[in-house]
Order: sequence, then C-alpha cells, then structure tokens
Amino acid sequence: MNLTIQDFEKIQELLQDASLDYQMELQDGNIVIMGPSDIVSSEISARLIAFLFVWIEPRKLGRLFDSSGGFILSDTNLRAPDVSFVSAERLRQSPRGFGQLIPDMVVEIKSKTDRFKKIEEKIEMYLVLAARVGIIIDPDQQTVTIYRPHSEPTVLNNEDNLTIPELFPGWELPVAELWPPVFD
Repeated sequence: MNLTIQDFEKIQELLQDASLDYQMELQDGNIVIMGPSDIVSSEISARLIAFLFVWIEPRKLGRLFDSSGGFILSDTNLRAPDVSFVSAERLRQSPRGFGQLIPDMVVEIKSKTDRFKKIEEKIEMYLVLAARVGIIIDPDQQTVTIYRPHSEPTVLNNEDNLTIPELFPGWELPVAELWPPVFD
C-alpha cells in the first residue's frame, strides 16, 4: 500500500466517525498503529514537558508538543515523537492540523516493549531530515542519550545534568529528576 497524507486524513476521519480512536503514523506510505505507552514512559514524558515548559514559556522560545502532535516531514511521512519542540522563529503560530516541518528537537521515550535500535533509527531519521537534537530516554537503564548531527551520541546517567544549549540556553535538568518518584 502507498498511502498519501490525504488518504491518511480520510482514514482518520472515517475512524473518528465510527467512534474509533487510534494513535497512528504514516511511514513510507503505510499506516503504523501505535499502542499506548506504559505509564512510566507516559509519566516521564509529562515530567519532561513540565520541566521544559516552565523554562520555554516565559522566554517565548517556542512550542512543545506531546505524542499526539503529528508532523508531516519532508520525506512525506507523518510522525509523532513522544515529545517535540519547535522554535518560535520557525513556528509563529500552530496550524489547526499537522505541522509541516521537522521539529528542532525530538524525544523518544523507550517503553517496556520497545527495541532500542528501532528508536535509535527513528532519531537518526529525524536528524537526517534536519532536526537539531534527538533524545532517547531509557527508563530501564535510567539513561538519556543525546544525538546531534555530525556528532557521536552523548549518554547521560543520574549523576549528570541534561542541557540543550542550542535550543534552551541556561536550562538544565538533573537526569534523576526525570524518573517518577516513589511516594512513602
């Protein structure tokens, strides 16, 4: 099958009319149905968005999106990173539809059933298409791996601080803060 974005939107509309709600992406003309994340991965996503939002919003640096935000990429795929960021200079106003650009930063959070190599390939695809930063968060290993074009990946652990100076000057987050707390 070789579906277009227009085909994808029609299928999405038909599913919505039938009260069916699926998280889907379009990859190489094929629909990929995304299963729900485990709740640890979901909580990490929410925590990262919250930590970033309090830095980005008052400085008007750009826009954050969760895993429901779809982007039509230059290779005609429709993808939805777990967390993404687009700078204000590149996206003055969010469209009422899919974004038609590659995010400046994409984050994938390894869920319980994900294979690291597959996620890494996805991050590398974003970088080839001009993302400035790609990040894989692995809750099982408690690591954060940062990818940048033309550089070796940097692996951070709980003793390190996550910084992304090219997008968020001055922002830093202890990696240990990403993991869901244990309440007494």
